[in-house]
Amino acid sequence: MTTQEFLMASEQGAQVMLTWIGFGTVVGLLAKAIMPGKDPGGAIGTMMMGIAGSVIGCGITAFFWTGIKLSPLSPLGFVTATVGAFVLLFFYKLLAGQYYAESEGGDDRYYHRHRRYRRRRRIVNDA
Repeated sequence: MTTQEFLMASEQGAQVMLTWIGFGTVVGLLAKAIMPGKDPGGAIGTMMMGIAGSVIGCGITAFFWTGIKLSPLSPLGFVTATVGAFVLLFFYKLLAGQYYAESEGGDDRYYHRHRRYRRRRRIVNDA
């Protein structure tokens, strides 16, 4: 491999990596915008979630529809990547206990955690 070929290969690799970083950030931000509530993670977490969501979404689509060629940078690939990142964020929040948590009374029932954080109005009965 000559120096010129090496420079071309490294330039192409850097371009692909920067494309995936930008694409992952946009997809992660869109998935966080769609999902209601407070979302975990910062900029790096959003980027990694977007990249992993695009791999998951495009992989699932390619698995179920064998005749389709899907690129993550196509419009259909963008939609499937966003859905994949949304599903990844949903399962992260579900497993982290942000949607449901075990009740503290000792029984095996679950309660919805978001209702606990809402402001409740108390009705005072004048007696």
